[in-house]
Formats: sequence, C-alpha cells, structure tokens
Amino acid sequence: MSSTKQILAMLRSRAAGDEERFFSIALQVAAAEARQGHREVAEELRAEVDKARSKEARGASVAIPFATPRGSLEGLLELRQPRFKLKDVVLNEGLLARTNDILRQQRKRDWLHEHGKAPNRRILFVGPPGSGKTMSAEALAGELHLPMYVIRLDSMITRYMGETAAKLRLIFDETAKRRAVYLFDEFDAVGGHRTATNDVAEMRRVLNSFLQFMEEDNATDSVIICSTNHPKLLDRALLRRYDQVLEFEEPTPEQVRKLIGANLGAMKISKPNWKKIVEMAAGLSQSEIVRAIDDAIKTAILDERNHLTTGNLLERLTERHSMRNAFSESKGP
Repeated sequence: MSSTKQILAMLRSRAAGDEERFFSIALQVAAAEARQGHREVAEELRAEVDKARSKEARGASVAIPFATPRGSLEGLLELRQPRFKLKDVVLNEGLLARTNDILRQQRKRDWLHEHGKAPNRRILFVGPPGSGKTMSAEALAGELHLPMYVIRLDSMITRYMGETAAKLRLIFDETAKRRAVYLFDEFDAVGGHRTATNDVAEMRRVLNSFLQFMEEDNATDSVIICSTNHPKLLDRALLRRYDQVLEFEEPTPEQVRKLIGANLGAMKISKPNWKKIVEMAAGLSQSEIVRAIDDAIKTAILDERNHLTTGNLLERLTERHSMRNAFSESKGP
C-alpha cells in the first residue's frame, strides 16, 4: 500500500493548490502498486489521474496568461499565444500520425518516466516555405496547453566572440526551468555545416554549443522544435540529436479541398468547380492558399455577399501565382 509520506505529500500539495505535484505523486503511487503486482489498482489510479487532468483542462473558465520573457531573455524569446489546434492544420496521414505520437508521449510523459523513459521532445521540421511548419508548432503548443516561445535569431546571433553561445545557454536554461514549446525558426542560420567555406570560427563554436545543449537532460520535457526550409545546409551531426524529423510538403489535391473548407468560415462556395480550383492551387504552399481564400472572403464581405464563386477563388489563386513569379524574377543577377 501507499506510504504515509506519499499520503502526506499529496495532502500538502492539494492544500497548496499544486495540482501537478498532486497528480505526479498519485502516479508514483500507481507505479509502486504496479511493481507489487497490483496491476488493476495501478491502471485504475492512472485512469482517474487522466480523467481529473482532462476535466481540469476543460473546466478552466478564465485564461491564465503565459509569462512574458523578462531580463536577459527579453528580446531573445518572443511569446506567442497558441491560436491553433491540430484540427486546424492540414497534414498528410503519415505526418499526422507522427505528430499524434509526439503528443501522446508528451501527454503520458509521467507514465514513461515511471519506466525510465523520456518523451520525444527534440523535433526537426523540414519543408518549403509556407508548408505549415510554424502553424504545426503552434498547434502542438495548443494541444499541450503550453506557451510557445519563438527564438529571435536576429537578437541571439552577434559578432562578438562567445556572446552568441552565452545567449544560447540562457535559452536552454529557460527550457529546463519553464515547460513550453520553443521554436528555432530558419534554423539553418545556426545549424549550418561546420565545414562550410563561408563559415567562421564563431558560428562553428555556436553549433558545437548547440549540439552539447541538445544532449542535456530536461526535467520539464520542454518541446524544442527547429524549423528549416533548407535541410541540405544543416550539419549532419544534428540528425542524431533529434527524436523525430518531420518532413512537410506542398498540399495534395485532397489537402487543398480540406484546406479551403477549413478556412471558409461562414462563407459558402456556390457550385464549386473543384477540378479547376485544385488545378489552380497546384504549386502553391498552404499559407499562400489560405491567404488567397482570405482575400476572396474579404472581397465578398465588402460586396455584401455571403458566398464565393469558383471565379472568386481562381482570381485570388492566380494572384498568388503572379506574386510568386514576380519574386522569382526579381532574384535574378
């Protein structure tokens, strides 16, 4: 049976309003019961903890603000309140399954710790611009009810020797103190090949520091996501530091339809010609398609219409292709 010390600790944490510690001790009791062969009791305890946690998350009527970075972290971390859940992101089946696996491990992290295991928390997102990487990171934070902090690389990387690595140390110390989702966007600025001819000694030291920090244990199980549009630029030593590498791609025809449907809101499409819409959307990223839909909806609102036509969507999708082509041409010599 449970020890008197565990019962006292549970009562004290309950009195102090520390729900997370209360649940953690309850799971320790479940683990002890399991070791003694009382499997049914252990499973029942775990089920009740999960039920209580779920009820607590649903029952919160007042939003609790996440802490804004202060002091030496101010300017290094940008707080973003999660606006999305996984249902808001259009992913292929394989990517969705792997994302759900990460969520499951994070939600059941106490169970894993009971067996000496840690949940996957070091993730690399790879894919073209606008393919849903940042939105997916935000959705992970939303599903886990965690804040998301975006690392400001422009503030972190400096020309002074040792300063960038010191700032990186501050960030990783914070991941160990505050449980959250931390996003290193455009990570190739930090994780480039150490043998690159245009590299400098300082950035090699920064990458070496990053590799070391990634290996450190983290009691909070904070999720660290590195996102890049250019995976070929990354140093190969990084691959074994990540628990999962998720590859994002341009949306398929089926995903285009889901994406449009998910972003229509109260609007309807009158007699949609999906073949033409999907053909016009081909080659565009998720973010470009979403912006095209948004522009079409704005026009409908201003025209005092409650519906869209196929022509409205085709016009806006064509504009997005034109913008992409104009950008490509402007990058000439």
